Amino acid sequence: MLIFGGVVISLLAGLFHADAASANDHVASFTEYAHSDIWTAVHLGQFVGMALFAGGMIALLGALNVPHGALALTARFGALSAAVSIALYGALQAVDGVALKHAVNAWASAAGPEKAMRFVSAEGIRWLEWGMRSYHSFLFGSALIISSVVIVATRRVSRTIGILMGLSGVSYLAQGWIIGAEGFATANAVPTLFGIFLTVVWTVWLLISAWRLKERAGADV
Repeated sequence: MLIFGGVVISLLAGLFHADAASANDHVASFTEYAHSDIWTAVHLGQFVGMALFAGGMIALLGALNVPHGALALTARFGALSAAVSIALYGALQAVDGVALKHAVNAWASAAGPEKAMRFVSAEGIRWLEWGMRSYHSFLFGSALIISSVVIVATRRVSRTIGILMGLSGVSYLAQGWIIGAEGFATANAVPTLFGIFLTVVWTVWLLISAWRLKERAGADV
């Protein structure tokens, strides 16, 4: 439930994200961000969504109740990766949702030589965002892949859910590489959309499976 709720909140928040301009066109995108009155709120919503998503993964790995051995260590490492990804994503959204917003506002209102200085400052924050987003994508993608291994191995839920989760993790790894190398380039669109599609599919499937298990447990009482 937490995982699906996190996905829904993230997608809803993303719908309000200012993205008419190309994100790699810094003059156009910074102008758009400066005119957005809900920029910080949108990024707070995205953080809440990701926190619920990753928190749900931690809960799922705990619910699988792997008793001991290498698989138990794998589950713990997956949970740790998901937990660290929440902290890293919080720092990322602080940079993107707060620091960048103040920087582009200062640039938009500046004049003369100060304007160029403010632009350089905002661009530096943007590059910091690229780095943090790249490594968050690597970490969260790894958490998804590790969790998928545990799901497939335990067979407590459908193995297909685990496979789809793993593939969505691979898409995050691809996003991390592209963002780190090229920023928010158009090449990132394919792995991003592929990852969203896979994530929606397996989270809905997992939610339905959880409901069915709950109904069966209630019927057995």
